[in-house]
Amino acid sequence: MTIDVMLPYYGDVAMMKAAVDSVLGQEDTDFALTIVDDGYPDESLPAYFQNLVDSDGRVRYFRNETNLGANGNYKKCLGLVQHDVVVVMGADDIMLPNYVGTVRKAFQNPEIKIVQPGVEVIDENGAVYEPLGDKVKAGLRRLAVGGSSEAIIAGEPIAESLITGDWLYFPSVAWRADAILKHDFREQYNVVQDIALAMDIIMDGGKMLVTDTVCFQYRRHRESDSSVRALDGRRFAEERAFFDECARDFAKLGWNKAARAARLHLTSRLNAVSLTPKVVSKRMWPGLGKLVRHAFRP
Repeated sequence: MTIDVMLPYYGDVAMMKAAVDSVLGQEDTDFALTIVDDGYPDESLPAYFQNLVDSDGRVRYFRNETNLGANGNYKKCLGLVQHDVVVVMGADDIMLPNYVGTVRKAFQNPEIKIVQPGVEVIDENGAVYEPLGDKVKAGLRRLAVGGSSEAIIAGEPIAESLITGDWLYFPSVAWRADAILKHDFREQYNVVQDIALAMDIIMDGGKMLVTDTVCFQYRRHRESDSSVRALDGRRFAEERAFFDECARDFAKLGWNKAARAARLHLTSRLNAVSLTPKVVSKRMWPGLGKLVRHAFRP
């Protein structure tokens, strides 16, 4: 079972090269690496990518003629999937050497559609750290699996847990190709497309395996923990639309606890509250209004 590693790329060159090296350094070598360059303007890159392709038969490289943006490039990557299991990796993240082997073991169970392995958070310098938001994620994850080091979860319990607080690390998640290709990324979302995809698979009966085996490093830059989309309110507007959609979908399935959690979206509200001091300090007054409405709306 070959693992498809899809690497949509636009951004820091050094971090991208570190990500590529981490994939090529896997202990389990049965993988295929596909890099999809969204037109990053660096004249040194064509030679670098060509050398990768020439020196390793597992590597493919594509360059988009026009910039597709993050969601568009994710969808482009899915159109290039060739094997039964796929991960859409971040171009600034790091696969630890045991990632592919860990994922392969998890997918030995044919019922598993999603695998969330153990993750470390690193900063822009590669140092491991744990911001408050990631501590919350870790707590929600432990609750979801009942404190187990490895668990299979499905149905309303996992939907309720993830809609209460998204503890997935999308670039580290591995997916059964038939599931991810069936549902694809929703075109209307640019921020929550990853959790929306997971919810679509879960609502379709897909099971998730969660393991504590740490095999991936997710990069979170210390100086950009709060993105512009969050500070100006756009992120929360998209989240609110998604939560409303989930509440309707869960209700149709009879998942009343999950629907209630979607309407409450507690951690999203708390996140909006936590960002208000930064918004005030930057005098982003329109964004402040959106954050307050998101946090306190019925």
